[in-house]
Amino acid sequence: MLNLLRHPMFRKLYAAQVVSLLGTGLATIALGLLAFDLAGPKAGTVLGTALAIKMIAYVGVAPIAHAILGKFPAKRVMIALDIVRAGIALLLPFVTEVWHVFTLIFLLQSASAAFTPTFQAIIPDILPDEAEYTRALSLSRLTYDLEHLISPMLAAALLAVMSFHWLFAGTVIGFVLSAAFVLSAPLLARKIQPATQTFWARVFSGTRIYLATPRLRGLLSLNLAAAAGSAMILVNTIVITRSLYGFDAQSVGFALAAFGAGSMIAALALPRLLDKTGDRVPMIGGAILLAASMFVGAALFKTLPDFNVFLALWGIAGLGYSAILTPAGRLLRRSSHSTERPALFAAQFALSHACWLVTYPLAGWIGAAFGIPAAFLVLGLIASGAIAISFIFWPHQTANSLPHTHTDLPSDHPHLQGAHHLTDGYHHAHTFVIDDLHHHWPTHG
Repeated sequence: MLNLLRHPMFRKLYAAQVVSLLGTGLATIALGLLAFDLAGPKAGTVLGTALAIKMIAYVGVAPIAHAILGKFPAKRVMIALDIVRAGIALLLPFVTEVWHVFTLIFLLQSASAAFTPTFQAIIPDILPDEAEYTRALSLSRLTYDLEHLISPMLAAALLAVMSFHWLFAGTVIGFVLSAAFVLSAPLLARKIQPATQTFWARVFSGTRIYLATPRLRGLLSLNLAAAAGSAMILVNTIVITRSLYGFDAQSVGFALAAFGAGSMIAALALPRLLDKTGDRVPMIGGAILLAASMFVGAALFKTLPDFNVFLALWGIAGLGYSAILTPAGRLLRRSSHSTERPALFAAQFALSHACWLVTYPLAGWIGAAFGIPAAFLVLGLIASGAIAISFIFWPHQTANSLPHTHTDLPSDHPHLQGAHHLTDGYHHAHTFVIDDLHHHWPTHG
């Protein structure tokens, strides 16, 4: 997997991802401390609202940002967005009102909602070999999980010698270094589709491709399953460890580390597994494992289980979570041409975060109103329903080359070269994706 770092463009983009994630991790911790500084006992409400604002920005901004920025070179777009994010982070230590925090968080996350899909859509182009791209996805998943472990340790070391306000300086440095790494990467200009669509057609172009592709409708269902399980973990871990077990703040770190460890184990194992099985079996299997962990939790927490059992349960949930999300980029790449790929990654970014926008508050509200076992049960049922829908939308491993018929193209259209003319149209087979010439998935050969 680390052999990928020999690739000069990927190495620099990966370095940009690492420093950006570390900066964002420091900002997350600093924001929690800033919220407590501004709101005291109501800091939880401030952070909850900030999280909701983040999700709203992710869901609403990503497709619109693609429609506006998609015609510009990706390298310039990413550098500009890193500079914008650094500028916003630079203002955070100086806020004095809660609404200042909300405004800056919306602007910061809006820039991230534009940056991340652009970044993700470049990787398939610089790593065209599917085996290498699969390993890049696993490496990216590992990086996210390691950031969750490293950022708190780095923040703790820095807080020992400085005020939390200085953590925002680390965020600024992270974004500036990210821009520098992107600047140094010799990226080729991306292929840009001619601007024949209206603005709103460009906004929804990725979503149109997404919802018309069976394997991606299955992915959306599995995104919901992942969101249900992870919301339970990210929202209620602190409640379980601090309130139910009565442990100190360190126990929260142990629990989240167990979840991250499970995720990392899956990310390491997936490249070889995906080579043998394809995407569908590990992804649905991971969703089943994640849903099962929710039902086991509902049974275990009728009484208080041993803390080590709880940690093991979180590790199993992490395995399932990573098995769902790590291969997603493979499906997106297989389902688009390079010109439509940024729009499709933007759609995945928005739609997946829409799932979390629903499950995050649900996990918190049910846990607070009806107890932790009820939250486990409801989120397990949501995940199970999502898995059942994924079987309907994505019933089998879809072949890339599909026979289909064209009835709406003139006989001299270049796309019909080599096609067979029959009474009902022109028949041929090729690697099939939804695009301007193929609006609907073929139902038969």
